[in-house]
Formats: sequence, structure tokens, C-alpha cells
Amino acid sequence: QVQLVESGGGLVQAGGSLRLSCAASGGTFSRYRMGWFRQAPGKEREFVAAIRRNVDSTYYSDSVKGRFTIARDNAKNTVYLQMNSLKPEDTAVYYCAAKPGDYIGTTSSNYDYWGKGTLVTVSS
Repeated sequence: QVQLVESGGGLVQAGGSLRLSCAASGGTFSRYRMGWFRQAPGKEREFVAAIRRNVDSTYYSDSVKGRFTIARDNAKNTVYLQMNSLKPEDTAVYYCAAKPGDYIGTTSSNYDYWGKGTLVTVSS
């Protein structure tokens, strides 16, 4: 069973950048597809980005496409989310998620393991 710990959240002004990290332990990281989700106050959790196991195949929600980049370093057991041109509507708790296999899932039910999240606040 894999454990996930997110880091890198914080307060940033609109137009700024942040890089989130998600460190995995307890499993063979390269076996897992990885995803990022977010949940804003009063809203449901939504898909942000996903990446396949060993191939740099990625997928993004329309709301972040062109601004966010997901990447992984299997040697470091870490997945990243580079967030540029941040907007106030990007404010949310960001969660890292994992599931064995190679299908890129875009819903919460596609993932078995979750971190506790890191808060990103974008001020206007």
C-alpha cells in the first residue's frame, strides 16, 4: 500500500507560480498512475491532471490546460504539479492520488490512494 504526502502549497498572488510535490512511499512507485485533484470550499473534488506510469503521457482538465504541468520522477518516487499563471479560482486544497495500472483516470473513483492535501491560496 502506498502512502502519499503533498507539499509546496501556500499563498501566492494572481499570475504567480507554485510547484507542488507528492512523495510516495510503501510501494513500487512506477507501478502507479498518478493524479492531482483539487477541492475548493463548498465545491466537489475535481480532476486537475494525471500522468501514466512510465510514459510521459499526461492529461489535463480544460481549466488548467496550458498553465499547469504534471511530471514524475520515478527514481525519486515523486510526482509534481507546476502551476503557472495562477488565478484566484485555482484556490483549493490540492490532493495527490495513485492507483496501480496505466489507465489515465479523471475521476476520484479511478484512484485508490490519497494524500491529505496541501492548501493553495491565490490572492487577487
